[in-house]
Amino acid sequence: MIMHSPFPMRHTYLWKSADSNSGRRGTMFNLTTFTVVHTVLSVVGIIAGLVVVGGLVAGARLDGWTGVFLVTTVLTNVTGFGFPFVRLLPSHIIGIVSLVILPVVIFARYSKRLGGSWRGVYVVGTVLALYFNCFVLVVQLFSRIPALIAAAPTQKEAPFVVTQLLVLVMFVILGRAALKRFYPDTTPSLRDLAATARGYSKP
Repeated sequence: MIMHSPFPMRHTYLWKSADSNSGRRGTMFNLTTFTVVHTVLSVVGIIAGLVVVGGLVAGARLDGWTGVFLVTTVLTNVTGFGFPFVRLLPSHIIGIVSLVILPVVIFARYSKRLGGSWRGVYVVGTVLALYFNCFVLVVQLFSRIPALIAAAPTQKEAPFVVTQLLVLVMFVILGRAALKRFYPDTTPSLRDLAATARGYSKP
């Protein structure tokens, strides 16, 4: 979830710039590095999340990808609050909601081991967390890419609204499919599927 601040650095409470040129260079370097780290975490989290949700839809449990998705998504949301800001932005609110959902998802997956009704909690929470990341990604794309800025300068125009509605519909469909196909007590992991395939291949 990429949460950049639109406010100039001189008006922020974080990343205070020094009076000297070296201090300003150090501050800009730190902020640039922090932005790169945050962006990489966000992109990796979205890619891993798409793989995980795809696995749920296919009825497969992708344990390794799940760990990557959860770790990077938590770190993305946490680091999002490290950027300078003077007021609460919509991306911050989404980050707060996501940080409430993610511990429940982690609890359902690793503590309850997807038993009983925790299956649905895990699936819904996973899809929601990924949707929030993609929602903010769309916002950032319409804030950074010149062609998209021209198409929706205030992000209230039809191109932006339609794009967000399409993303929402896509995740509703994915969520319904994942709930239908994913059964924690019988759903095999990728390792289990590979072992089964090896067993069938033996003469």
